[in-house]
Amino acid sequence: MSKIEAFILGLIQGLTEFLPISSTGHLYLGRHLFGLDEAGLFLDTMLHVGTLLAVLVVYKDELVQILKKPFGHLSMLLVIGTIPAVIVGLLLNDFFDSISETGVTIGWEFLFTGVILWMADGVKQGGKKMEQISYKDALFIGTFQAAAIFPAVSRSGLTVAAGLFRKLNRETAAWFSFLLSIPAIAGGIIFQVGELASGHVEAISFSALLVATLASALFGYAAIVWMIKYLQKNSLKVFAVYVWILGFIILALQLTGTF
Repeated sequence: MSKIEAFILGLIQGLTEFLPISSTGHLYLGRHLFGLDEAGLFLDTMLHVGTLLAVLVVYKDELVQILKKPFGHLSMLLVIGTIPAVIVGLLLNDFFDSISETGVTIGWEFLFTGVILWMADGVKQGGKKMEQISYKDALFIGTFQAAAIFPAVSRSGLTVAAGLFRKLNRETAAWFSFLLSIPAIAGGIIFQVGELASGHVEAISFSALLVATLASALFGYAAIVWMIKYLQKNSLKVFAVYVWILGFIILALQLTGTF
């Protein structure tokens, strides 16, 4: 993997982790394009380390609040919102790993993501702010997050949509979605490190990994800040159209045997 390829993959991870278009699906496409299908787990782990660093920087004040009140309302929202993904991940991890490796379903998953985004954008604007989010809201949003275990179903897209369905205002829906990504990304990294410790580690140069991680962190930070501002006054439908186009292209290529 060259440094240019590493940079591009880091850019893809950083942007698509927080834009509602699926980071896992885009990383699969990026690796496939560069002939890096075997780059695998170690690269994915470091790319996720980058996006975790980004979200930790953006939410440093909230994390301090959580540390001060580990059983406070905000902490419990994150715990409750994370439970569905933990359950689904533990029960069905092997099944979803096999799907991710083949990429056979990603076209349909991009289409599904687009449908959810389009529906959510049509929901009447809610007014709930962060302090008004209930435990039921967190569980509902967390259930949508669990559905994003499919490789090309966007975690940020589904959690933002779920927040809109629960009448959170747009800024708060994005804000809570990205905050909820912290335990999700951290948990994924811990799981991946466990797998790396017991398996084969791909031979990738340190400099390429560093470039990929830094690019992921920088573009992830930019994507979070931009997306929260964008959603205040703009539509999700542009992202829905994008993933629909991408999904149909992938399905057409798979049908003709060229992908």
